[in-house]
Amino acid sequence: MSASNNKTPNQQENQSLNLFSEPVAEAIAAVEMAVIDTEVLDKMTPLEVRATVSLAAIYGLRMFGMFSILPIFAIYASTFPEHPSPLMIGFALGAYGLTQALFQLPFGMASDKLGRKPMIYLGLSIFAIGSMVAALATNIEIIILGRAIQGAGAVSAVVTALLADLTRDENRTKAMATIGGTIGVAFAISLVCGPLLNQWVGIKGIFWMTALLTLAAIVVVKFVVPDPVHSHYHSDASAAPAKLKEVLSSSQLLRLNFGIFSLHAAQMAMFVVVPFAIKQSSNLHENQHWHIYLPVLLASFVLMVPAIIYAEKQAKMKQVFVSAIAIMLVAQLTFAVSIEHFWGIVISLTLYFIAFNVLEASLPSIISKMAPAAAKGTAMGVYNTSQSLGVFVGGALGGYLSHKLGFASVFIFCSIMMFLWLILAYSMQPPPAVRTKMYSLDESVPELSNEHADILKNNLAKLVGVIEAVVLPQERTIILKIDKTQDWDEAQVYKLLRG
Repeated sequence: MSASNNKTPNQQENQSLNLFSEPVAEAIAAVEMAVIDTEVLDKMTPLEVRATVSLAAIYGLRMFGMFSILPIFAIYASTFPEHPSPLMIGFALGAYGLTQALFQLPFGMASDKLGRKPMIYLGLSIFAIGSMVAALATNIEIIILGRAIQGAGAVSAVVTALLADLTRDENRTKAMATIGGTIGVAFAISLVCGPLLNQWVGIKGIFWMTALLTLAAIVVVKFVVPDPVHSHYHSDASAAPAKLKEVLSSSQLLRLNFGIFSLHAAQMAMFVVVPFAIKQSSNLHENQHWHIYLPVLLASFVLMVPAIIYAEKQAKMKQVFVSAIAIMLVAQLTFAVSIEHFWGIVISLTLYFIAFNVLEASLPSIISKMAPAAAKGTAMGVYNTSQSLGVFVGGALGGYLSHKLGFASVFIFCSIMMFLWLILAYSMQPPPAVRTKMYSLDESVPELSNEHADILKNNLAKLVGVIEAVVLPQERTIILKIDKTQDWDEAQVYKLLRG
């Protein structure tokens, strides 16, 4: 780590943590500064801020278009001349989840060889084409095709990898959290704006808008997102086939993957049924459904924030997590018994979004805490694939059950999934109260041998407060999981690195 303050801004932006190439006196000064003023050192550079904001905007533009149709699509699709069944409507809603699950990991891996930006251009172009196909559709089959094409433009893993290329290790979690928050805000805004947009431009207009927003995202990638100096594999941000066995054999991670699958299956099944139920029970036109979603979402966000803060600050993540699943189970049961009554639907939606927001915010954090440090990117890749599969299964099953057995059967099925998840979550290990610290070796440092890497790893693991230590010579990266409940002296890390 450099202690010099007379470097140009560009030099400071492109420099990695320089742990070995300075004189001893300057190294000691750097260690002291790290301990005394970590907030300054962890502050994002202008390049990192530009990369984070612009890539978050790409996620936001894409997700806003995807989510905007959810509150009104089922009613729109039912107006086609052939009067498609709820099963076909469910397929149309969930189709993008299947292709996204199939293409997400391959897109990310291909970007390691073909480049980040070229793969993002390809993925966004495919997504825009799918949006145009759906906009031009005159029957439900063509919309299913368009939605499937949309999902095939699965750029999420590539965008994450590019963000990793453009941010320093110590700021990456902050950058990822910014993108996660952007997706959450896009979802909330889209549920309110979807009915309004339907009133102004219709569903076809929303699909055209989605295509235009996607093309705008390509422009942002080209002219706003910085070009990475080096693109390479990052264990914390990218999936690796060699790590899949380790991730898939973890019972703790499998519980969480089942959870995100169930959560998004229930979400998509709900949007097959709820628009019809609101219209039938209240006579509200679908363009007025935002009157319901706006107060419900505001209430859920107000209750979510203190729950998440309490879980993190008081190390009560499991208790809050299990409680949120229990609330989700109650929400599904309430839907099942009151889906024909307006105020029952409103109460159910309120409970649902309180639980959904807490679970959606806490699941990635728990995955990060429980995943092996060297396989975090792979764990998140499996997690995201499980989420996409849940979208597809939820849409298809929601349509089938509502057609064959009625609205209530959809929520009985969702209740069964939530009950199983509650059992699995109740018996899982409490997520450790940890934070992750990452260090990059300066480019001037020769690559560590496997022997030296093992010695360094063992010595780091012996430090007070260190729960897990990983040294990745090929990535020139060191990852530490630090116990939040213990005092930890970072200066000891630098002493070991100097040694």
